[in-house]
Amino acid sequence: KNSDVLGAMAKADIKPKSVHHAKKWSDDVENLYRFQQAGYRDEVEYKQVKQVDMVECWPETGFVKKLQRRDNTFYYYNKQRECEDQEVHKVKVYVY
Repeated sequence: KNSDVLGAMAKADIKPKSVHHAKKWSDDVENLYRFQQAGYRDEVEYKQVKQVDMVECWPETGFVKKLQRRDNTFYYYNKQRECEDQEVHKVKVYVY
């Protein structure tokens, strides 16, 4: 993902055009799962709400490491995959 594009989107309060459910696991689906666990659609909405430019990720896997919920409590995530196969279909993939 191009961070410049995400940064611009975060400032503009962009709404998704459509949404579908994930069919199979991928790195992107894993990170969406993590954002959605913390109560956000995805990285774009997280950056809008929290007014941050960066999300902390594990350098080894690129998966999201830590997110702040809307009530300001923190969610911490493992370095390895957390989204089980039976959870994949619950993950919403937003298209902008």
